Formats: sequence, structure tokens, C-alpha cells
Amino acid sequence: MVDFCLLMYNVEFFFIRQNVEDNDYLEGNDPSLEFVITSEDITNTMATATLLIFNNEKGFSPKNIDSICSIGRSTKKGNRKRGHIGEKVLPLKFDKIKPVKQQLSNVHPEVLLFLSKIKRLSDREHNNDPRLNTVSAIAITSETEFVLRKNIDAVSYTIHLSVDEKVKEFEGECRYFMWRQKFPVRQENKVERRMEVEELVITLAFPFEERLHREMSSPGIYAFLPTEMFTNFPFTIQADFLLASSRETILLDNKWNQGILDCVPSAFINAFVSLVKNSENAPVSSLASMFRFIPTNNSSYQTLNVVRESIKSKLLEESILPSESYTPQKIFHKPREVGSMLMPAFWTILEKAREQKVSLFHLSSQGKYILSSSFDRAEYDNILNFLGVELVNNEWYAKCIQSSKLVEGVSDDVYLELLLFIADNWRSKFDSTDMEDIPLIKYVGLYGDVSLCSINESMDLNRNKVVSLSRHPDHISWLIDWKKEFKCPANYFFWPKSTQEAFQFFSKRETVLEWLRGPVKVGTMSVWEYADHLNNYLNSCQKRAIAFVHFLYHSLEKTGVLVPANGSKWVGLIGSNPWTNEGYIELAEDYLKPDYFAGEYASKEKFLEFLKTNVAASDIPDISPPNAAIPTVSSPLTKKNAFLLLGWIRKMKLREIYIPENFLKCIKEGSWLKITTIGCPGCRPPSESFMLSSSLGNILQNGSVLVDIPLIDLSFYGNEINEYEEELKKIGVMSEYGEACEFIGKRLMSLTEYSTLSKDQVLSILNFIRFLRENFLPQDKFINSIKDKRWLKTSCGVRSPVESVLFDEEWKTASQISSIPFIDRHYFGEEILSYREELKSLGVAIGFIDPYKLVVDNLKLPPSSSLTAEAVLLILECMRRLGSSNQLVHALSSVKCFMTNLGYKPPDECFLFDPQWVCIQQVFEGFALIDHDFYGSSIFSYRNELKQTGVKVDFEEVVKEFADRFKQDASSMTKELVLSFLSCHREIKDNAYVFPPDLGKNIRDLKWLQTRRGDKRSPRDCILFGPDWQSILPITVDLPFLDDSDYYYGKEIHKYKEELKNMGVVVEFKDGAKFVAAGLHFPMDPACITNENVFSLLECIRILNEGVNYSFPDPFFKKISRKWLKTTNGYRPPEECLLFDPRWGSYLERTDGPFIDEDFYGSNITLYKEELRAIGVILDVEEGCSLIASHLEFHVQSSTIVRIYNYLSLSNWEDDIEVAKGIWIPDGSQNGEWVSPCECVLHDKDGLFDSQLKVLDKYYEQKFLDFFSHAFRVKCDPSVADYCELWEVWESSGRRLSHDDCLKFWGYILKHWGEMAEKTLTEKLVKLPVASGSDGVLLFNKHDVFIADDLQLKDLFERFSAQPLFVWYPQPSNPSLPQMDLFDIYKKIGVRTLSESVEKEESDTVDVAQLNQVNPKENLITKDLVTLILGFLANPVMKMKAERRHEIIRGLLNITFLEIVEPITVNYSLPLSSGEIVNARASRMICWDRKSSKLFTLKLDRSSGYENQIEYATYFSEAISEGVLWENCDHIGALSELIKLAFVLEFDEKAVRFLMKSKNLQIYLEDEEFLASVFPSD
Repeated sequence: MVDFCLLMYNVEFFFIRQNVEDNDYLEGNDPSLEFVITSEDITNTMATATLLIFNNEKGFSPKNIDSICSIGRSTKKGNRKRGHIGEKVLPLKFDKIKPVKQQLSNVHPEVLLFLSKIKRLSDREHNNDPRLNTVSAIAITSETEFVLRKNIDAVSYTIHLSVDEKVKEFEGECRYFMWRQKFPVRQENKVERRMEVEELVITLAFPFEERLHREMSSPGIYAFLPTEMFTNFPFTIQADFLLASSRETILLDNKWNQGILDCVPSAFINAFVSLVKNSENAPVSSLASMFRFIPTNNSSYQTLNVVRESIKSKLLEESILPSESYTPQKIFHKPREVGSMLMPAFWTILEKAREQKVSLFHLSSQGKYILSSSFDRAEYDNILNFLGVELVNNEWYAKCIQSSKLVEGVSDDVYLELLLFIADNWRSKFDSTDMEDIPLIKYVGLYGDVSLCSINESMDLNRNKVVSLSRHPDHISWLIDWKKEFKCPANYFFWPKSTQEAFQFFSKRETVLEWLRGPVKVGTMSVWEYADHLNNYLNSCQKRAIAFVHFLYHSLEKTGVLVPANGSKWVGLIGSNPWTNEGYIELAEDYLKPDYFAGEYASKEKFLEFLKTNVAASDIPDISPPNAAIPTVSSPLTKKNAFLLLGWIRKMKLREIYIPENFLKCIKEGSWLKITTIGCPGCRPPSESFMLSSSLGNILQNGSVLVDIPLIDLSFYGNEINEYEEELKKIGVMSEYGEACEFIGKRLMSLTEYSTLSKDQVLSILNFIRFLRENFLPQDKFINSIKDKRWLKTSCGVRSPVESVLFDEEWKTASQISSIPFIDRHYFGEEILSYREELKSLGVAIGFIDPYKLVVDNLKLPPSSSLTAEAVLLILECMRRLGSSNQLVHALSSVKCFMTNLGYKPPDECFLFDPQWVCIQQVFEGFALIDHDFYGSSIFSYRNELKQTGVKVDFEEVVKEFADRFKQDASSMTKELVLSFLSCHREIKDNAYVFPPDLGKNIRDLKWLQTRRGDKRSPRDCILFGPDWQSILPITVDLPFLDDSDYYYGKEIHKYKEELKNMGVVVEFKDGAKFVAAGLHFPMDPACITNENVFSLLECIRILNEGVNYSFPDPFFKKISRKWLKTTNGYRPPEECLLFDPRWGSYLERTDGPFIDEDFYGSNITLYKEELRAIGVILDVEEGCSLIASHLEFHVQSSTIVRIYNYLSLSNWEDDIEVAKGIWIPDGSQNGEWVSPCECVLHDKDGLFDSQLKVLDKYYEQKFLDFFSHAFRVKCDPSVADYCELWEVWESSGRRLSHDDCLKFWGYILKHWGEMAEKTLTEKLVKLPVASGSDGVLLFNKHDVFIADDLQLKDLFERFSAQPLFVWYPQPSNPSLPQMDLFDIYKKIGVRTLSESVEKEESDTVDVAQLNQVNPKENLITKDLVTLILGFLANPVMKMKAERRHEIIRGLLNITFLEIVEPITVNYSLPLSSGEIVNARASRMICWDRKSSKLFTLKLDRSSGYENQIEYATYFSEAISEGVLWENCDHIGALSELIKLAFVLEFDEKAVRFLMKSKNLQIYLEDEEFLASVFPSD
């Protein structure tokens, strides 16, 4: 009791109810709790009142007593997951009477809704005065309509709750639809206080009537007991919420509570859909009230508004709103598919139309389904707005009126109400809409039938169809009858008689009449007015042909035809026409009206059969289904429609007609099929329904605790449904036992998508398997559907059965090395062990049978602790059983798992002991050998498995490890280790083992042997010393001899000569030649080198040459290129030595070159020809030229030099600039000089170069000249450059040249002229020769001499100039140097012509006033001269247009010709480079002053002789040409020559014409016209 007292504190009174709820009760008794307050002192404690608490429980058990007296040992502990409430019960204080009464009065009636046991709660006051006695009670009077839904783990039922009060006005009763559903707890929502809870249980209460409240506010959230949270939702939420300390509110920010609230929307949707769709017998009108449960109003709690929005989003995707189908079939749609809020007046009209049998099946065919009229009330506006239901637009009314044949089908009274509806809403809604175009206005047609026209047709301005009313009621029939008689094709028509009569008594007549007269243009007419109208139309009637039959024929070929909707099967099943988009035409209902035609009567049924037969009008089941979803299958179908649908499918199957995909999909997935689950009716899609035998169905339903088996409701469909087994299979109904098992399995596994299965659920699955086995039913289908899915809780989380293991002691070792998913026995309890057979059938591993793959798949080695011997052996056994396992090898690689002589080591550091190669392990320390004493001898049987893990078990692996160690430690090996290794090497060889190539390579390549030099060398770089090496020592240095001194290896090393040889050490002199080549070192004084030393070296070279692919190192050639070979000319390097033999004697003597001294070496030197050749000594006569030539400069005797030249010539030797430096020019037999070949020339034909070059043909025979040419590249003759240098010498000498030398020079230049010669002369030559008489040729600056291209000017300047001005040329002419070719050379190297250099100035001293003007046309400017000039100017080369030619001629003709008496003086000047100007003066017979347009001329005297005439002609032609072509100077000379020739011919017309043709000149038509204009008389 001490523990109890420590927890005592003040508590609320309702904890009593909580304890009562946790009590146990006898079966058959309704649990109740009663509080009695009596005024009697029953306890004899002097109390004024006593509280009695009555509860019909079973009483305390010993466990309860023990729990009350202890803390922490409550019998309710751990029952949270089974739905128990309260965590600790505490006693109440019974001495507070007033608080007790207050608590009793505050008990909310709805508290019983959420208590699992108490069915009645009452309080009573007992007084001595009976009149003061009171009684009040809350009770659940009945629980009905219990439905279990295993597929969603939910139940629903209806509770009748009643309240009996002492105050009668508070009494009452209310029905509540209760929905209780379980949800798995998500991992992210778990909290410590609810860690053991696996399922959430959410209960929703929907009150059908006003909630019972006893004058108290009604909370919206319960946590088994009421909170003070008012949600503003029209339903109540109950769940195991975590509460604030005051218990007034739930903790909104708690993730546990959030998990509950996240499930509320799903629970609500399931409950709401069940309410709406599973109310089978309830009319559609009764469903509207259920929509009041939708939470349209905002809550004051934001968290709950999130719940509200989630409910909304889910509702929008559910087909919950019923449409107005006017068939027995209920049809539900999604909110966005539905239109609502028709105007009330129109609903009234539709209702009257329906009563008058008007077909309204097309009401929902206008783009929106029309919501049931029961919703079209203001009280539902808020709900419909919440669901986003849109109002129908104004256009919809017109479509509805037209499609439903509303105008034709209703009585005249309803028709007038329709018109009144339109008139009232015309301006606000229907004006300018399709209402103007639908057939709406009745009139009597030409043949007395009632016809319709649209408002637009009635109000047409052309008045083609005028509809009128009779102005007088008595004349209605008269006017209509006469209208039929006259049969006017158009114009005036009248309302039908019955309509006009009904209109007379219509209450809103004036409203309709005003609308008819206004927008519709329907007026009234009297008999007189009609007669006047007929008078204008009687003579204008005409007949028209009708092509309707042809139209109907062709139309029916292209489209399908549906029977009229009214009375059709397709409307009854589908509601609206889904074939519209597939080209089907629906026949109008007029075809169904029975009537007389030509005296014959046809009933509706007979005519419809005629249409089906002859017009191919179709109905279900004869029509092919549409490729579209039909809305009716989203809710239960009537029995009639269900069989109609199945019959339709049967018909399609028999006719082998393809059922469209969308149609079949909606049939399979729509919840229209009536089913039953353990007696509870409902609806499911065919794909989730079964047609099993009753016995098998009952077995499966009773055996499956968690999943419903929806069986087709035979009580609803009857035995007839069994006839449609194939059709039901076609739409997804399952009929096989295996399918049912798979269905149960898939449903169970769907629960695992978002959470894990609870303990109870798992045990239920195992019980179901046991149930199947005990009833001898196959289990494989069910087991196969669940065994591979993860739903079984194990030590490694949730796993599939085939991945799981049931633990026993045999698995203990395996558990050390693997994280095996053992079934969680702590979670499931020992009870799980009783299901061994069931677990085994699911694939759970039972017993330690073939566990190896499981061990490997779940391998998890301890990261730091060492493995036991048993664990290691188990791993090795796994590897043996499973073969190679990369997973095991990888896992072991990082773990120190093997016990060795060095402690625990990872596999790759371990070795399996073998005595045959133990010597290897003795060379180096640190080899970890597996401890076979620890593991036992069986470890050797796992040789292959150990090898897989990385343990070295083979010699090859061990020696590889040794090789790594050797590679690592070779450079630090001591003499003891080396000798030990050599001994081991011998032992291994004796045991027939061979070192691998890589180790052999390391042995040969690594530096581990000590040499005399004091460093470490690799074996192949070492020599084992012997006597053969003594003779080579004087000319070598640092040969790598092994250190066999007593301080290191000593003489013992020689015991291993064979091993050292195998390792690459050189032990024979013949094998060490390469070391001699590398260690060659000649003494500074070559005289110290003996012939024995040389012969030893040559022997080494011979050995190396005989080797394969050997090449001497570069340092060798560098060292051997020193002077060490003795020759007749002293010590020389090999490449400067020759080996004399008899062949040399044919050309030379021993003293002619550096031949090896055979007197020193003896004749044996010739035995080493090839070796000498290899080091560069020249042996062949042909190859000694350069070396012999290089020694020419040492000789001064001509005979020796000539002998050598002769040898070189015969050997076709060519000069090497580095070898031969000159040519010997003898001066007697003993004297001479060496001259550079570039200063020599073979020949000098012109004899100009005696002082410039050595001409060799003066000193040597012809055979040597050819040798000098190709060997020394001596020029055969002097070159242009030589001639230029010679000219420069002449320029600088200042002497006169002989004409012969000048002729030879320029003749050579002409002969060798080219671009290079031109460039050389232009750059080199400064002065050129000028004609200066017969006593020699002077050289003047080339810019002061000119080419005499104008002989008149030449003669003129020669008279006026004191110095020669004109270039030299041979006189008389010489064929070898033509004058014009020489002038061309002069021009190209920069000499100017006289004509281009001279400047002319004419005298302007003529007195014009004294001169006589003459007419040029008389004898100078003739027509033929102008013709010649025009022809020259018209030449295409001139590129001159006609206008410019004519302009030039006009200028010529406009010149003033003045005759002079004396010639005009002309001054000429010639500027020189020095600035001096040479002037000359001459007289001119003719001169043209172009500026003044005057031409001065002497009078021509043709008798004065030819010289005078040709002079005149020359001056005349030049003056005219220069004047005409002053802009085109390049062509002046050509025109001048033509004019001169024509002048001599006296401008004879024929001669001029011939001259023009010969020069390819002509004039054109425009030129001839011009000539005619300027010479008109000609």
C-alpha cells in the first residue's frame, strides 16, 4: 500500500467509467454501470449521503488484487495494442457528494458510442421522500446492420442511442452510423508511449438525427472519452489520441496523433461511399441527406483543416453524386462530371413531363450529368460548392428541350408553362442563345399536323413563316380548317386549336402574349385579315419534289440506328447514349406513338419490331458495345440490368464480336456486382468477386480472418446467375479455389505496402494455412502468393518467409558469423513454435539442414573479435558446399580470423605449413603459419577453401610471398642471409621445385650482392673473380667483383659458383666481356698500354660481337675514341687508323697515311680485322679516302700528293669540307701552295681571269681535272658572279676596256642571261660601257647613259654634248652579240631610252597677228585623214565610245591653221644623275599649240625633194597624233606612223582604205554618218 499512496492525487470522476470498461463480464449480460446516491447512512459513519456504484462485472481475480497492491504490475499492461483504455486506475474520494453529482450530470450521452463493453450508464437519486427520487439513463438500445469488410479491415453498424431524463425535454433517441477501421502504424509516426502498438483503430460516428447532448456541447474528437475539442465537422472522430495533461485536447503537434489524422480521410471516404452506394433499397431522393456528413465548414484548428482538404481531394475522385436518370438504375458520377442547380420552375416542368410519360432519358446527354433533383435545394448549395459542382449554363436548357422532345410530348398546359419559363428568363438568360434556334413554337402545318418552328424562323424579317393566333376565340377552328384547305406552301400558320383554347384560360396569359408579340413576333389575326392575305398568294403556289427517300437510303448505309430511348433496354442499362461518337443515330420517340395511317393501326410494339427488322434499329444485346466507359457500373446494378449486361456479353461472345477495351475495363472494375461476405451484403467489381460452391465459399470465408471472399449474392440473383459462368469469367469473376487463394494472398500482401503486419495478422495467416491443411485443401496457390513477399518480422527486420529462419541451438555457431533473419520470438512469443509445419510450407528454414547458402547470404562477421575454431571451420564448409563464394572471401579479407604462430591474422597474411619449403621461411622472419594445433588436423582438408580466402597453401604462392619479401629486403641482406639463401636455393633445387620467373628476375635484377667496390649489385652485374681477368685489369677500372675478402663472403662464396651462375653472376672471363666494355679505362700515357692489353681488349670485343643483338654502350665508344692505337704517324684513336694489307700497296705506301704499326703489334694484329673494324679502324681501300685525304696537308712533295690524288680519283672520292681544305698548286717539283677550291676554275676560255682565279688545266692532266670537278666541286668555267666581280674590278680600275674584252664579257652575259643574271647585274653593275671612239671603251654611271632609240635626237645630242651619252654596242655588228639583244639587257638592268628621258620645249615667240590663216580642209585635214583617225580610235583596244571619237574629230576640225614663214625652234634637255643637264636645239616645220587650238605650219613645197617631204610628213604626223591622243600617250607612235604613211601617199582614198584593212581598222555606221555631217560636200 505504500506504493499506492505515493501515486495518490485528485482525479476526474470519469476514471470510474474507465475502470468499468476494463472489467470482464458474463456472456449474455449487457455490461452496465449505475450510480446511486442515497440519503441513508448505510456505512454507519454519520455521513449525510452515500454513493453506491453498481457494475455487473465478474469480480476481482487474484491477479487483479496483486496488481492493485503493486506499482508497475498492472494486469492491463501491454493491452494497449488490443484496444484497452487507461494506463492506471486510481481510487476516487467518495466524501465529495457535490462534485459527484456534478460529474454524473456532465456525462455526455455519446460516450457510450466509443466504449467497447458498457451498453448502459445510469445514475439514480434515492431519498426518504419518494417524490424526490430521480432517474436518468443513457443506453444503446440496439446495434443493427453489422457489416464486416476484411479487405479494408473495417466494420460498420448502426447504433440506436437513447436518453431517459428526469427532465422530459432532454429525452430522445438518435441513430448513428458507426464506421470502425484499422490502419497499420507507420514507422515514422511511432512514439515511445505507443511503441508496442501496431494498429490504429479509428471510429467515425455519423448521426442520422440531431445529436443527443443533454444541454451540453458536443465534442468532435474522442479519445475513448470526450475531449473539449469542437471540430465543426458533422461527424465524430474517435481514436487512441495522445492527450494534453488536462485531457481537454489532443496534442496536435505530436507525430502519433498526426499519423491518426492522416488516416481519417481514408476512413471517411470508405464510410461515406458505403453509406451512399450500399443503401440498396433507399430511393435516390433519400441519399441527399447523407451528404450533410461532408465537412464543408472550416475548423478552428488548422491541423483539422488539412484533414478537411484531404477529404475534399479524395471526394472529388469518387463517383458519389447520383444523376437524374429517370430509370430504376442508380447512376453515380464524380463531382466534376455533374451539373447542378436547375431553375426550380424548370424542375417543375420536367416533373410534369415525366408524369405525362415524356422520355427524359437524354437529360444527361448534353455534356454534363444532371444531379438528382433531390439535391437541387438551397440547403445543399454549400455542399455542392464544396465539391466544385458547376451550374448548368444557359445553353443547356435549349439542348435539353430539343433532345427530350419536351415541346411535342407535354400537354398544352405544360407547354404554356414552358413558354412562360422562357419568357420570364428571356432577357436575363436566353436572349441570343441557342434557345432562338430550337423548334419551340407550335403551329398547324399544311396537312393539319402539328409542326414546330424556331423563334428565329418566326421572327425572320422575310416573314417566310408567320405564326399567328386567332384574334377571336370563335374563329380558331375556322381559320385552321381553311388553312388546311388552301394548302399554301408558306407564310401564315396558326397555333393548334387545343393550344389556343388552353391559352385563353392560362393564368399568365398576358406575360406570354407580350413575349410572343415582342421577341417572337407571333401576333393575332382576324378572319378578314387572313382573307386579305390569301388574296395575294393564291396564284403563286408551286409544287416541289421531295428526295427524302433517297436521303434516308444513303444515310442508313453510313450510320447505325438505335431504337428510341423510351422503353429501350440500352437506356435502362446505360442511361445516356454512349454511341454518339461512333456514328449511331437514335430514332425519335415519334416512331413509338401508336396511330392510324390510311385507316390502318400499328401498335408501338409491332412498329418497333418492324424498325429493328427493316431499318436495322438496334438495342442491347444486339448492338456492339461502345469503346467507352458506362457510368452505371460504378454503382450496384439492378438484377434486371445485371442479367441484361451478362446476356449482352454472351451475345457478343456467340457472335465472336470483339469487346472494346475501355468498355470491358469499366465492366471489370466497376462496383456493380452484388456480393455477400459472411452474410453481409455489398457490391464489388467482378475482378474482385467469386463464384464458388457454397461449401467452398463458406470454408474460405470462415477460414480467412483478414480478407473478405466476396461471393456473388445468390439470394439476390437466384440460381439463374449460374448459367452465366463463362460470361462472369470473361469480366473477371473468379471461380477457382486457386484464384481465391491467390486473391487472399495478394490482399494480405497489399497491407505490407505501407506498413508491416501485426503479430495477430501474421498468426492469422499461419492459422489460415493450418485451416487449409486440416480441411485437406491445397495450399500452394496461397503460399506462392505470399512466401516471396516481405511481411514476417525477424531479427533483421521484415523479411519474406523464404528469407527467414526459425532459431534453434544448431544455429548458434552460424549466428556468430551471419546476421541470419531469425523469426522474432520475442515479438511473436513461444506461440510461434507451434506453427513449424506452416512456417516450413512457406519456405522458412526449420532445422539446421543445408544452411550454408543462408549463412553466406546473410554473412556478417564480427568487426573486431576473433572467430572461434568452429566458426572458421563452418565458413570453410560453406565454401566447400557452395563452391566459390566471392562474398565469403570479401568478408574474410578484412577480418583477423585465423590463429597463427604470430597471433590472429587476416587470410592474405597466412600460410599453410609445409615442411618441403620450410627453408624459405627460415631466410626471412615474419611468415604467419596457421596453427593446426588450434584447428586440428581437419584444417588441412580445406586446402582449396583456404586458398580461396587468400591463405597461401601452394609453393607458388609461398614463393611469391617470399619474392615480395626478397624484393623488399634484398638491398639490406646481410652476408649471413645471402649465404643462407644460396643454401636454400640449392635445397629447393634438390627437391625438384623451381622458382617462378618473377622471383628469378628479382634475384637477377635486384641489388643484393656485395662487391669489392663496397656497393650492392644485382647478380647479373657481378663477377666472381678468376685468373683469366688479370691481363685486362690495367686498361679497366671498377669491375664488379664479388667481395670474397675475409671481411665479407670469404672463400665460402666460391662454393656456390653453380648457384651464382644460375642467378646471373659472371663466373667465366668469356661471359664478362660486357663489363670490360663498360669498365674500359685507358691510362693517360698510351705508351703504358702493352700489346697483351690490346689483344685482351680485342678478344673481349670479339666475344661481344659474337653475341646476339649486342650493341656497345655509348660510353664505350667515347672511351675508345681516345688515342691508344699505335700507327706509323703516332698514337691515334681507332677511327683515325688504317690497317695496311697488300691491296693498299697498289695505290699507296705505308707512310702515306696513319696505318697501324705492325712492327709494334706484330703480324697477329691482322687476326683481329673484324674487331678492329668494329671499333672504327678502316680496313678497306675504298673506305680510307677521307682519312687519307685528311692527311694531305701534312705532305709537301708533289709526287706524294699526286699519288694520293690518283688514289682518291680512282676511288671516286668526293671532297668533305671538313677533311680536305685545299688543292695543291705546284710550283716546281718541291714547292707549291694549297688553294681553296672556290678560288679555282678548270678552264678560262676567254682568258679574262688570269689575275682572279687559279686555272687548273695549266697544272694538271685532264684526268685530274675531272677528279677536281666532282671531288672538290671546282667550277668548270667562271660564273656570272665571277664575271660581275671582274666587272667591278674593271669599274674600280678606271681604265679603258678593249672592245674585245667588252665583247667577250657581254657575249658571256647574253649567253647566260636569266632571272638570276638579271638580278645579279642589276645589283652589282654601277657603270656601263659607252661608245667613245676606237681607242677603247669608257665606263660611265648607268643612270647617265642612254639607249639611242631616236636617231634624230641621238644625232642632235651628239652635236651638243661634249661627253659620250649612248651605250656601247659592237661595231661592226657581231653575231654573238646582236645589238637589240644587248639593248634589251641594258633596259632590264636600268638604262633609260633617249626618247623617254628627253624633255622638249617649243618656242612661243611667234607673232600670230602677222600670220595668214589657211583652210586645212583644202590640203591637210582631208576626209581620208579623218577617216583614218576615226578607224584608229574605233579600234577595240582604244575602248573609246563613238561620242568621244566624234568630239576629238570636232576639236581637230576646229583648230585654226596658221601658215608660218620660218620653222619653229624646239629646245630639248636631257638631265643626268649628277644634276647636270645636256641641252640641244632644233627647228620644226609644224607645231600644234593645243591650249590655243592653233596649229602652225610651213607651207609644203612638194617640188623640194623627197627629204623635205618626208621631214614634213614626219612632223605633221607627230603633231596630229600628239594633239589627238594627248590623253592616250601610249598609242601616239602607232597613229603617227599610220598618218606619215598616208601623207606620203597623199591621202589617196583607196590607198587609205587598204592601209586601214591591213591594220584591221574600220569605221562604223555612226562614224560614217558623222563624216557625212562634217564633210557634206563629199
